[in-house]
Amino acid sequence: MKIGFIGLGNMGAPMAANLVQAGHEVTGFDPSAPCPEGVTMAESAAAAARGREVVITMLPNGQILRAVAAEILPAMAGGAVLLDCSTVDVDSARAVAAEAGAAGMLAVDAPVSGGVGGATAGTLTFMAGGSDEAFAKVRPLFDIMGQKAVHCGPSGNGQAAKICNNMILGVTMIATCEAFALADKLGLARDKMFDVVSTSSGYSWSMNSYCPAPGIGPASPADNGYKPGFAANLMLKDLRLSQQAAETADADTPMGARAAELYATFVEQEDGSGLDFSAMLPRFEKRGRG
Repeated sequence: MKIGFIGLGNMGAPMAANLVQAGHEVTGFDPSAPCPEGVTMAESAAAAARGREVVITMLPNGQILRAVAAEILPAMAGGAVLLDCSTVDVDSARAVAAEAGAAGMLAVDAPVSGGVGGATAGTLTFMAGGSDEAFAKVRPLFDIMGQKAVHCGPSGNGQAAKICNNMILGVTMIATCEAFALADKLGLARDKMFDVVSTSSGYSWSMNSYCPAPGIGPASPADNGYKPGFAANLMLKDLRLSQQAAETADADTPMGARAAELYATFVEQEDGSGLDFSAMLPRFEKRGRG
């Protein structure tokens, strides 16, 4: 395919590189990041999109997505697919899809899970929203950039799946960190707690696959000084998106709201900025009941 790729940062660059390695012709644009090897740099986002069968975007937020879409949609040919892999608010995803449809194009919102490591290895999971036709057209690209793609329904549902998943992740990581800190103060060894919880009803991905305690369970960012696999800043972004969506949908999400508050404090008032989201554990270790 002839593919345009807009947003060549930590996630976009390796995703674009994997498409090139699979034999696709990729033209890229980013206002600040360099193009990876094999990707042809365009002078603008519109130039990167012109004549492409699929245009992939990987952008920081919904406001930027709307601005980029307004620039590239007039340049895209009818029937082309705008494939947005950013994590943005549901309203922005649906608004951009509607604009694409009105212009005679297809749109898929497909945020990812798997982080920079997954983007590099081509093992991302995509949560996709859009029509059956649009999903079918980009499905071969998902198979190159990732290991799994789930069609979650119409436009916006990919974003809905991502923010619901990450709300669960944020809440369970906080609970896991709290439990380790409590176990410490009760004199329960961390390895014993892990042995019990990892095979009992407290089982979770946060405990079993991404344990926040150094030296416990499989290797995780905790074993590397909490250097981000998934940054606390990004978790805060996703939790805020979940609460924005909950407000719009009139959904009661008290645990999600509290998790957003805790990560906001951690990132914006304490030392969590730039650390992995599992670095909540040393935060709780230092705190007492008050």
